[in-house]
Amino acid sequence: MTGHVHHAVPDAPPLAGGASGSDALRPLLGTVLDALAEGARRRNGPLPAGGPARTAADVADSLAACGSTDALAQLTTLLARGSADPAEPACAAHLHCPPLAVAVAADLAVSALNPSQDSWDQAPAATELETALVRELATLVGYDPAQAAGVVTSGGTESNLMGLMLARDRELTRESGRPTELTGVPGHLTPRLFASAAAHFSVQRAAAVLGLGEAAVVSVPVDADLRMDPDALEQRLKHSVAEGEIPVAVVATAGTTDTGGIDPLPRIADLAAEYGAWLHVDAAYGGGALLSDRLAPLLDGLARADSVSLDWHKLGWQPAPAGVFLVRRAETYAPLARRAVYLNPADDEEAGYPSLLGLSLRTTRRPDAFKILATLRTLGRSGLGRLVDACHDLARHAAATVADHPALELHTAPVLTTVVFRYRPVSAGPDGTDRINGALRRRLLHEGRAVVGRTELPGEGPGRVRLKLTLLNPHTTPAEVDALLHMVAEAGKAEEAMSDG
Repeated sequence: MTGHVHHAVPDAPPLAGGASGSDALRPLLGTVLDALAEGARRRNGPLPAGGPARTAADVADSLAACGSTDALAQLTTLLARGSADPAEPACAAHLHCPPLAVAVAADLAVSALNPSQDSWDQAPAATELETALVRELATLVGYDPAQAAGVVTSGGTESNLMGLMLARDRELTRESGRPTELTGVPGHLTPRLFASAAAHFSVQRAAAVLGLGEAAVVSVPVDADLRMDPDALEQRLKHSVAEGEIPVAVVATAGTTDTGGIDPLPRIADLAAEYGAWLHVDAAYGGGALLSDRLAPLLDGLARADSVSLDWHKLGWQPAPAGVFLVRRAETYAPLARRAVYLNPADDEEAGYPSLLGLSLRTTRRPDAFKILATLRTLGRSGLGRLVDACHDLARHAAATVADHPALELHTAPVLTTVVFRYRPVSAGPDGTDRINGALRRRLLHEGRAVVGRTELPGEGPGRVRLKLTLLNPHTTPAEVDALLHMVAEAGKAEEAMSDG
């Protein structure tokens, strides 16, 4: 029988990998870089002016006019022109950092090679690199790297889900005597999770995904700085046990989304231990303080957590995603172990071929550890720590400017790099003040002048709306922060005048 001869597809587009991949990429990178610059020039500010309708129309027009020969240039220009660019000083609303150039360059290498972390034979070097990064970050947190385990995740939401999943499995298995990951949540048990009123919404989402229900999350009151009240936590734990409920986990927050508040970790760790609950610390934001000699003491007690969530796409200046999940004791990871014969057969592992499959909720997974490691090796902890301190200095400067401004009101002193405040109208009740603060933010967005955050303090009723700056750009100057706050005040006056009219 004559075999068929297969030939390469004629004029097939070039690949990014292989021996000739870099040659194929080089001119395309020039196209992308030129288009990024052109898009930023056309945008001429922190975000596109005109609001959602204008952006939607621009996208539709650009797609209609896009030709195959220049699609990459046209679409990249469109993306840059229509982006909210966190590298712009007036783009300061969210935990959305401007990534370092070295991290983006490292990310390009990963995209070109396209390894997948679900088996060693798809990612030989990347498997070892992630293992090395996990050991390094476990040491930074204060864990014994020989006893700890972890994985790079898509971010805090995934990490929080993993922590609470392992907590559920340990605590309910211990109570029922049956492996919860296999038999499910026993119907006769009433599990409870304890988190502050300022904890991230992913805690409730995780409770729902894990079959516990959002109602299983017990909200613990916070103080004026939005830190968990440990006395209130103790009361709720005591009441829960008296009611025959199972305290599965306590979730402490090290860096709340709105204020950067850090819960009192040592006292919370004592209470979790007293009541036999798993302690998970959501340090997705505040974990960046570990890089700073000045701020690291804020996280004293972190090493007592059973699990920790970190995000280096916040105070780590990485392109998203760059989350990390760590556990203090590797044996607590056992419920996640999985065997897929096409990915991690037992005889391969026995022969010395390692697998990370049982460390993640995902299967296909890009090696995001690479860009984090490249950044750490390039700048070191001290270099990154200087960036953290620079942003912390900006926040303190912004707070002082707000406190001195007759039309602005500071909520509380910044802990990390977030400043919460509001515009204070000359004459308006709580409802009017809330309305004006919401409207002035939208005015700045529509004009393309600034991206300022909006939040609400815990509680009920009007008067809780606040604005916030999340300062993650170490290149921003104090003068640029002052200019941004001046824009906020002027927009507030304009909205107040419209209300009075």
